[in-house]
Amino acid sequence: MANKILEDAIQRLRDSHIRITPQRRDVLQYLIEKRNHPTVETIYSDLTKNDASLSLATVYNTLKMFVEQGLVIELANTDDSVHYDYYGHPHFHVICTNCGKIIDVDYPEYAADLAKIDRIAVEKTGIQVTGNHIEVEGICPDCQGKSVSKK
Repeated sequence: MANKILEDAIQRLRDSHIRITPQRRDVLQYLIEKRNHPTVETIYSDLTKNDASLSLATVYNTLKMFVEQGLVIELANTDDSVHYDYYGHPHFHVICTNCGKIIDVDYPEYAADLAKIDRIAVEKTGIQVTGNHIEVEGICPDCQGKSVSKK
């Protein structure tokens, strides 16, 4: 299944006339397979274990391009770090405001609900919607019951 998702994403990039370098493929494959909402530094650290020639700048530039293409979204975390998520299927995120954990939530009606929110935004403001995603904040089960101090 991950190979099909990767090949579909690569085809989407090719359809936009974007060259698929081995480094771009590696970053995309990492995001599709790991689903761990990594930071740039995490991706770089993990991928350089197998490819010492990969630069941090390449990872940054690749992620920026993936975000511009709508394949990946940026998630600002409570600790001011930025995390990345492959966004091949609609889902929303729950973020723990204590530990920063990011959890994907699949919700079958998500796409329809976002479309409704988009329509309301257009009607109320005249904005041209170019994208959206929903984040819900709270305290995760692991942090509940612990002495929680909001960061």
